[in-house]
Amino acid sequence: MSSPWSYNLGDSKILITGANGQLGRALSKIYPKAIKADSAELDITSPEALRNFDWSGVEIIINAAAYTNVDGAETPEGEKQARAVNDSAVGNLADIANKNNLLLVHIATDYDFDGTKIGPYKEDDPVNPLGKYAKSKTEGSKKASQAAKKYIIRTAWVIGDGRNFVRTMLDLGKRGVAPTVVADQIGRPTFTTELAKGIKFLIDNQSPYGVYNITNEGDPVSWADFTREIFKEAGYGLRVTNITTKEYFSSKPGVAPRPLNSVLDLAKIEAMGFTPRDWREDLREYIKKETST
Repeated sequence: MSSPWSYNLGDSKILITGANGQLGRALSKIYPKAIKADSAELDITSPEALRNFDWSGVEIIINAAAYTNVDGAETPEGEKQARAVNDSAVGNLADIANKNNLLLVHIATDYDFDGTKIGPYKEDDPVNPLGKYAKSKTEGSKKASQAAKKYIIRTAWVIGDGRNFVRTMLDLGKRGVAPTVVADQIGRPTFTTELAKGIKFLIDNQSPYGVYNITNEGDPVSWADFTREIFKEAGYGLRVTNITTKEYFSSKPGVAPRPLNSVLDLAKIEAMGFTPRDWREDLREYIKKETST
């Protein structure tokens, strides 16, 4: 089933939730006239707040809001927040989308999977979330799928304008710290600029509704080797020491399990006509921008 609009959809018809997050900021640059909402402007965990919102000028909801503290979700309060934002709120948005004939674009995660598969995960592979954050996201995606008109975008290893792995490693490099980094988790980094372009591509091309994996292209990499690439691009001649996930978290209580394989198969989105950039290209540009400011 294809998207129903036959006119040039204006930015002002789009509502972006989580507009101050990494992806929300990238989407706001692509859709500068969009309605931008964070929790202060629109509490998506409140059915009443959503009912009272004026949806008459909205055609598309892009839900970039999420509780992303993977380990924090293992605590009772964190789990409560994760369930509210990642699960229940998505059900609220799906209901609103159906009642108002809107398209819902929802962001899913590689944490849907347990990471035991050999090879990249396809959109329709069986889910098996490991931790409480992961379970909240998977349940939320199930609720998003109840929207009649939806794109569910599964992504991984997100890097954008905000707190993220690249900025953390650049900070360590600047301070001359030689880090020990997990070497048995593999994936492809996803720069929010590319993720936002992929979302816009699906909307603009009236692509069939459903689930799409979107990350950057390029060879899968471990966090340790990704760190080496970061240091190489930034000119930091520091040694990166490998460690296993089990060893790294052995002395840290209350840590959520992580999938060891987060590589997502991109054949479906590429068959639609969108080929993401190699992550090394985006990393080079990202670091150039970060180190020039």
